Amino acid sequence: MPDVEKSFIVKALKRLDVDSFLEHELARAGYVSVELQKTPLGTNVTIYAEKPGMVIGRHGSTVHELTQKLEKDFEIERPQIAVAPIEVPELNAKIMAKRIKGALERGIHFRRAAYIALNQIMEAGALGAEIRIKGKLRTERARYEKLRSGIVLKAGQISLERVDTAVEHALLKQGKIGIKVRIVLPSAVKALEELDKGKILTKMEDETSGDTQSK
Repeated sequence: MPDVEKSFIVKALKRLDVDSFLEHELARAGYVSVELQKTPLGTNVTIYAEKPGMVIGRHGSTVHELTQKLEKDFEIERPQIAVAPIEVPELNAKIMAKRIKGALERGIHFRRAAYIALNQIMEAGALGAEIRIKGKLRTERARYEKLRSGIVLKAGQISLERVDTAVEHALLKQGKIGIKVRIVLPSAVKALEELDKGKILTKMEDETSGDTQSK
């Protein structure tokens, strides 16, 4: 295996390990993701979370502890941690999936939890959203419930770039419940408008070409 590919794989695996560690350590802070960027002075570690204050800790105590653990346990060279907030948590699929997970584990009915989350997502400006909850919801047999609102894109380039997706699992007495959230972001509006314009232009060109051929 070429050294470049090997280095890329090693970096990707390290990021996954760090991500899993932070997911566990910062669960109460609404941890979402992490970015690692190596610089001549060390490694910039950007942590994205719903509650930045909890990541920082009192007088920076939590950040200090995380810095030591990242350097010692994950061999990250001189980590410099920055904490970035999620501007609109209701448009982040991971945060909303975690909210539903927390609601289910507190005993809230799955349909009520999903409806509340769906309303919050749509009120935040999403073009559409879909929530799927799967597992032993009301009987001994596993089944799934699906709630959706607005436009839900599942294929094409726009769905890859403008749809945020996340999966979480809630551990209940009856077993594990899977939660999948898909959010069509407001930024998809422009992409859809451009797509529609492209279709109209193509149709006009086809019609013009047909008129020319008939003459």
